[in-house]
Amino acid sequence: MSSQRQASTSRSASGEGELPLHVTQDAVVIVPGIMGSELRDTATGDVLWGLSGAGWLLRAWTRRDGLADLRLTDDELAGKTGRVTATQLLRHGTWTPYLRGQEPYTDLVDTVLEHVADPAAILPFPYDWRLPVATNGKLLAERARAHLTAWREHPAHRAALAHRADQRPARLVFIAHSMGGLVTRSALDGTHSDDLAADTRTVVTLGTPFHGSVKATVILNSGRGAPVPLPHAKLRALCATMPGLHDLLPLYRCLRDADDVRRLSPGDITALGGHPDLARDSLAFHDSQRHVRLPDHRTIVGARQPTWQSLSLTDGQVTPYGAGPRPNSDGTLIRDAAGRVRHFATHGDGTVYRDAAALAGHVSTVPVQHGDLARADSALDAVADILLEDLPLGIPLGEPGCGLDVPDLAEAGVPWQVTAEHIDSLQGLTCTVTDTATGTERPVRLGMRDGRPTAEVTAATPGLYRAELHTYDRYTVSQLVLVAEPGTPVEEADG
Repeated sequence: MSSQRQASTSRSASGEGELPLHVTQDAVVIVPGIMGSELRDTATGDVLWGLSGAGWLLRAWTRRDGLADLRLTDDELAGKTGRVTATQLLRHGTWTPYLRGQEPYTDLVDTVLEHVADPAAILPFPYDWRLPVATNGKLLAERARAHLTAWREHPAHRAALAHRADQRPARLVFIAHSMGGLVTRSALDGTHSDDLAADTRTVVTLGTPFHGSVKATVILNSGRGAPVPLPHAKLRALCATMPGLHDLLPLYRCLRDADDVRRLSPGDITALGGHPDLARDSLAFHDSQRHVRLPDHRTIVGARQPTWQSLSLTDGQVTPYGAGPRPNSDGTLIRDAAGRVRHFATHGDGTVYRDAAALAGHVSTVPVQHGDLARADSALDAVADILLEDLPLGIPLGEPGCGLDVPDLAEAGVPWQVTAEHIDSLQGLTCTVTDTATGTERPVRLGMRDGRPTAEVTAATPGLYRAELHTYDRYTVSQLVLVAEPGTPVEEADG
């Protein structure tokens, strides 16, 4: 949990007098993002994804056989699942090439615990993120219905009703991070046997790529042509036949094509390294989701972080860009006086650019990275407000916070940089780097380089490190960086 918040203690209600006023009677479902659930081998119980420690991460990403058991089998691609079981939400910080650092969900769970009548009101929903969003959406619909039924019969639910003005029975509140928002939308699409949307009060999404992410194309393309570090090529080998990753591909006009910008076709996705059948299935699935309306949808999106928004595809090679087109009100693209498409750097959370995460309804922006959206105080405060049925106020007026740019992967003993974006002064700005294994935090001196505040960092030993920038307006933006052994091989993974 971040230093600004205190962990809550579990509460059990045997009578209405024991409950504080700041609790909701509703049932809360927490849905993590891609790679946000621990996965185990069903037969052996071995952990396939989610162990703690930088040592495990380094072995997983730099050994050729690391993470091999996560690849989908032919049976799994044919819909015969069960070999892998999702057991719990991520409890430890982890790292993935391109997607970078993923913070655990413990702070989000603790925040929800502070505002419900009993821990029994919370349903964490771990799921096998390798599988199609549609598959996990159906499972979520079943689990959420059972959870709401059980909570309405719980003694603490009856005690909580006495504190609420309308004394209505509990409804569902979904809090979903990243891919979890797509899974939640699928659960609420009305095609299941039970219309869950009618019993849902609100849906809160944190950085959900409703319109997809260019980063997914880069993952599928990594290692095709120029050599890349082994962890990045290994991720591509893992994701090439992963339906869940294909469900994150961009759906908007992002492909630069001569003097136009168009949507990706199944042929484009195949050319850049995707699977043709999975590409077609994913595009058809997203088309079927266009009619779904999320009840009282509250969107919390990351902002001010450098984020890929568009791409070009040449001879099978993807080149991503940190700027993209913007449409006029009639759907045509904004062009310059010569008729050329103009591109704008809208930024986002480092993985999902701002507009791609804003589906509809109330939108709040917070200046944090994608993996930190379920941990940052600014996002957690908004979640707490929503749980108590108060509209989030959003960030203060003006231009608070800053962007953060760090390397995807670093080497022990080799300097790397932490750079602040959207800020041109060192006033009130500080930087710290923390070894997540030991908790040792050290300040890092900032200086101006190319007009941007920059700190040079050298980690003596391999590990998972958290780089943090603290701004004068009391915002903190952080990102996890994996530091590997010196001389980490630059080669492609098998497959």
